[in-house]
Parts: sequence; structure tokens; C-alpha cells
Amino acid sequence: MSATIYSNSSFTDSPYGLKLQQTISATGTSSVTIPTGINRVYAIVIGGGGAGATATTGGAGGGGAGGYSAGWTYVSNTVTVGAGGTGTAVAGTASSGSTSIYGMVFAGGGAGAGVGGGSGGAAAGATTPTISSSTISYTGAPAVSINNIGYASAGTNNVVTGPAGVSTGGGGGNSTLTGTVVGRDGGRGLICGGGGAVGTSGLGTGGNGGTGDFFAGGTGSSGTGTSFGGAGGGAGATSAGANASANNGGNGGSGGGGGGAGSTLGLAGSGGNGVVFLYY
Repeated sequence: MSATIYSNSSFTDSPYGLKLQQTISATGTSSVTIPTGINRVYAIVIGGGGAGATATTGGAGGGGAGGYSAGWTYVSNTVTVGAGGTGTAVAGTASSGSTSIYGMVFAGGGAGAGVGGGSGGAAAGATTPTISSSTISYTGAPAVSINNIGYASAGTNNVVTGPAGVSTGGGGGNSTLTGTVVGRDGGRGLICGGGGAVGTSGLGTGGNGGTGDFFAGGTGSSGTGTSFGGAGGGAGATSAGANASANNGGNGGSGGGGGGAGSTLGLAGSGGNGVVFLYY
């Protein structure tokens, strides 16, 4: 005896028997109208991505992806969509994304890139983001070390590429100032972290934003000297990450992390805004 679990030829998050009725991408809190007689809604909620960082010398890390959460909830007449963190050209700061929420379903914002040591930001989870391990996710999935797949994976240093996950951390920047230098890519997943940048007098290539299940991450900038080396933005849930330009980082796709910027004080990529999908 055999059974066909899915009638679709490709994977879908759409709950059986329901249709996607509303997609809300405008950031902030707004009103939602659900038809009379509908008492439960299936929501997919994605938080805003974290911004990349910049550096006075060398390269900075990429921002972490926004969180992903899905499930049934009571009907609510309001929805909040988290904005992505805004990238700046000021060293020592990298803003995190904001939380998205509908009813009982919520997803946190990705962490801004670490401002010390060029580390990437962690993907959104339920606890304070770290570099050496992932965070506990809103689904209850436990944290794991930097070298393992996590539901909301860790940001990385300049030694390893960001680990895979559903939401992934940003790649680490590289502080080496001479010679041929390559930044680390953001982790691969559904919603991805930004790449890590470089800043070298030699040939520098910024890391790519993490490539998602449906969209590509942005590519890093490559060239000789510190006017190159920006990193690409991470792939989002509904859009690709932007490519880096010169020593500036690319912006993340929807919920993706921003790419890191290279010296001297390039403009870091902004995290992508979150999005909420309502099925009924």
C-alpha cells in the first residue's frame, strides 16, 4: 500500500485546504481585516534581518537573518512587521532587526553583526545572540555549536562559513590588511545571513550573502585595494540579497541579513524587512 503525502511537485508551506489570503510587508503595526466566521488563521511570520557592520581597518561581519515561525493562531485585528536593521558607515555599531508578530505567532529580528573581531550576527532566536553557538529558537529547537546546523544558526568568525539552518547567521569579516583576502559567506538556509567583508591593500573579495532555498544571496565585491571588499546581502524569504558595491555591503532580501562593509568605513548593508503571510 502506498500513500501520496503531497499533491504538489515541490515543497510548500501552504497548509492543506487553505489559501494565502494576505501578505503584509509594510513595516510597523497596522490593521488587518479577517472575514466574519473565520476564527483561526495559519500565519507564517518572518522577522527583520540584522544589519552588517563596518570597520576603520579590515572588514566587518554580516548581519543575521530574521527568525521564522509558523502556526495556527486566534484571529487578531492587528499585525506587526519588523523592520530590518539599518546599515551605517559608523564603526562600532550594527543594529538588529525587529520582531514580527501576528496573534500568537512571532519571530524575532536577526542580530546586527558583531562589532568586535569582525564576527557575523546570529540569526533570530529566543535568547541573546552569540557568536560561538546558535540561539534557542522560538520552536524550542536547542542551541548548537558554531560548526553544526541549528534552527537559528550562529554568526561566525573569519575562519568558517556560516552554518546552515532555517534562519542563518552572518559570515565573519577578515581583519587582515595585506595580501589576498577573502571574506566568509553567510550561512545557507531559508532566510540567510549577510556575508563578511574584507579590507586589504592586496586583492580582496568580500563574502557572499547566504544562498536561500528559493533566492540567491548577493555577491561580494572583488578588486585590489581597500575601495573593494564589501560583502553581499543574505537571501530573503521572498527576494534575493543585493550585491555589494565597492567597499559597501549589500542589503538583505526580505528578512535576510545585511552584508558587512570594508575599510575605510564603507556603508554596511541593511537587513531586509520582515513579512507576514496569513492563510485561511
